[in-house]
Amino acid sequence: MSEVAPKQLLHLVFGGELEDVSGVSFSDVEKLDIVGIFPDYASARAAWKAKAQATVDDAHMRYFVVHLHRLLDPDPTLQGA
Repeated sequence: MSEVAPKQLLHLVFGGELEDVSGVSFSDVEKLDIVGIFPDYASARAAWKAKAQATVDDAHMRYFVVHLHRLLDPDPTLQGA
């Protein structure tokens, strides 16, 4: 029997300076920090956490994890991943 490879659940980590801490509009989208694309949530979260902790003194800097796999394949059975 051949093993079925698990689906890639790609995640993007990026961040930048917000115009206002109460929203998600960036001051300058050309200066966004694209941390990278990761093969699973755990590695994306680790990268996000490192960047968030490194910028903790700047209230306007925010980093986000985007579930790319949800955009590429909007399968509702994967929404919890």
